[in-house]
Amino acid sequence: MIRELKEQDKEQFISMVDAFYHSEAVLHSIPKEYILNTFNEVISGSPYAKVYIFEEQGEIAGYGQISLTYSNEAGGMAVWIEELYILEKFRGLGLGSSFLNFIKEKYASKAKRLRLEICESNKAAEKLYLRKGFTSLDYKQMLYDINL
Repeated sequence: MIRELKEQDKEQFISMVDAFYHSEAVLHSIPKEYILNTFNEVISGSPYAKVYIFEEQGEIAGYGQISLTYSNEAGGMAVWIEELYILEKFRGLGLGSSFLNFIKEKYASKAKRLRLEICESNKAAEKLYLRKGFTSLDYKQMLYDINL
């Protein structure tokens, strides 16, 4: 089952995000304060960020986080799949595929593009995304962190 994040998921969500940011799927960790900020933003009903919880046999099995933006290049709304994490004991059950299918269906009439990024070393994720129809986008990403 895939459902929206709830207040009572707080501790498990924080634990999973922390595990994600200490895995090979990312380039570096983040402060726990950032995770709490995300939780609060999503719980408060942000129109820009959504978190979905995956359940398997009544247990929380993972999560997916998306962000919504508008893209001239895509000609409409773009859904960024920011994070996809599945607890070790639930991997290989098709939960990642189910989440991607869920997002494709949920945003089929609203969005023009699904977009994500992966680390070069994350070959398992790349294999999943290619199998689900994603293609490579040969942009070099850059960022500027604003310290407020």
